[in-house]
Amino acid sequence: MKRSRACALALLLCVACLVGCDHATKLAAETALRDHAPLRIVPGVVDLAYTENHGVAFSALERLSLHPPAWALFALAVVATSALLALWFRRRRAAWPEHAGFALVVAGALGNALDRVARGHVVDFIHVRFWPVFNVADVLVVAGGMLLMLVHARRASRPPAADISAPPP
Repeated sequence: MKRSRACALALLLCVACLVGCDHATKLAAETALRDHAPLRIVPGVVDLAYTENHGVAFSALERLSLHPPAWALFALAVVATSALLALWFRRRRAAWPEHAGFALVVAGALGNALDRVARGHVVDFIHVRFWPVFNVADVLVVAGGMLLMLVHARRASRPPAADISAPPP
């Protein structure tokens, strides 16, 4: 029992550290990039450019000309994060890669939700050519989601365990 509690605390500490890293990079971007020309990291490929995202991930709703109020986006984030936490709790006996995936997604979701509460928008600053501007929290959500999909695909590809209580044919 003590070991599982220690693991849960370690995971929560990881989530808190990842949220802190996300906010530190957003603060750095706001300080160094706001009201300045984009910083070319790899010319024509990767830039750092300060933008304010008043919509959802990768400005998806703005591309559809939808502009929900900030409170609605925050409420949606709270509901989605709560559902994710409930699912994570139900999978509390899962292997560490699944926990890592959940931790990454939760950290990213919390990072952007807290940004929306504190600023009224999400700070984005990483621009890769042919992709919308994003931030560290977006990377966490995508990486965690991919890890969870990989874990699920691996679990689904395993043959079912043999029922040892059934008599042989």
